[in-house]
Amino acid sequence: MIQLEGVTKVYHPGDRDMVPALHRLDLTIEAGEMVALTGPSGAGTSTLLNLLSCLDRPSEGRYLLDDTDTGRLSKRALGKLRGRTIGFVFRSFNFLPNVSVQQNVELPLVYTRASVRRQRARVALDQVGLRGHYDDRPIELFAAQQQRALIARALINDPAILLDDEPTGDLDAESALSIMELFTELNDAGRTIIYSTHDEATAAYAQRIIRMRGGRVVSDRPNTSRTRPRRNPPRLTAV
Repeated sequence: MIQLEGVTKVYHPGDRDMVPALHRLDLTIEAGEMVALTGPSGAGTSTLLNLLSCLDRPSEGRYLLDDTDTGRLSKRALGKLRGRTIGFVFRSFNFLPNVSVQQNVELPLVYTRASVRRQRARVALDQVGLRGHYDDRPIELFAAQQQRALIARALINDPAILLDDEPTGDLDAESALSIMELFTELNDAGRTIIYSTHDEATAAYAQRIIRMRGGRVVSDRPNTSRTRPRRNPPRLTAV
């Protein structure tokens, strides 16, 4: 479970005219929820995802992750908690271009035995529909397949929580649909999914939609008309 208590984030605390990126947020997200964060540019959704991922810390307030106060942890302890609990799909593709898709997915396990890395990377790639693409270079994949590879990399440690900043922002409509159906499958299997989006159709897949503006939550409601996957969606597999 995720709990934010009075969380504020200010990037230049000495500037009196600086508007907080997040302002006194109180928020609870239960295990197994699928939540969309929406709002105009500058609303604070990306800042909130960075805090939830433990890549950044609040300027004020508390962030509790599974009842652990993350603000009291050392950098080392926070990194361990993040590594075993959270998978973050970064907004830019961040691939190493000259190695295979499988080797890119293995990167979070760089200090793990090679045979274990290979096995876990292939399991993650299979899970997102990329069986048969292990040895491809990232440039050989379609955009939606590249996004799936990034999701596989975020899943390789089997995290309970998956975060994604604008998962469909650079995709065409059909590719975006396939990614959101994948997220729904992962959520149906019990994983917590939290993502930001400016697109209402993408937000519609969430169980709950949190709308933000100026670093504040202006609406937090269950999605009573949630979009569900097609019965037989096309899968992006080997071509």
